[in-house]
Amino acid sequence: MLSNLLKAKLHMGTVTQAELWYDGSCAIDSELLELAGLREFEQIDIYNVNNGERFTTYIIKAEPGSRTISMNGAAARKVQVGDRVIIATYGHYDESEADKHKPRLVYLHADNTVERTANTIPVQVAS
Repeated sequence: MLSNLLKAKLHMGTVTQAELWYDGSCAIDSELLELAGLREFEQIDIYNVNNGERFTTYIIKAEPGSRTISMNGAAARKVQVGDRVIIATYGHYDESEADKHKPRLVYLHADNTVERTANTIPVQVAS
């Protein structure tokens, strides 16, 4: 049996563009893609922290160093420039792979520069 686990995420990225009439997808700075281990044309889920929208699209590369996160095509209707988003991708892992799997987590500042990277999320404590 395969488990579907978080492979990687860009956490709290800021939408820099929304291009309704561009080919549908999400353009992401290729340096951020490399850091997170994401691939062009990979399916991603996007969670808009500002409005609660959740949707699926795929990655295209944006210019390296541009800090671009652009929602294109129909996805442009789900965001506004300046919204904060979580971009996640998942992978299928067998039991032995799942036991040792560590996701690649990239935490971003509001300007889409890297705040930090990690491969674990701390245990949430009760409030």
